[in-house]
Amino acid sequence: MSVMEVKAVSRYVRISPQKVRKLADVIKGKAVETALDTLKFMPHKAAGIVGKTLRSAAANAEQNTNLDIDDMIVRNLIVDQGPSLKRYKARARGRGTRILKRTSHITVVLAEVSE
Repeated sequence: MSVMEVKAVSRYVRISPQKVRKLADVIKGKAVETALDTLKFMPHKAAGIVGKTLRSAAANAEQNTNLDIDDMIVRNLIVDQGPSLKRYKARARGRGTRILKRTSHITVVLAEVSE
């Protein structure tokens, strides 16, 4: 008995991984349609990004492996840190401080519900 898994990856997304991980726990283990509906009504920038990746994973499942999306759940949602963009901000007395603009790698893994 093998469970079919499908994944989609968004890399170098300009948002902090910490902000995306808040949403990851909310939709893990939910059905794909339920997860998409949940994300649609969340007031976070990360919700749109994760939703796009989730729709991509669902499209991969339908297109590449002929799986039915209605029978799939969000098995895992992994958010890793990508490279940080280093910037400098002018401060008092001629100083400058470093600002890190963080990026994320988001991986969505979908799996068939075993009945």
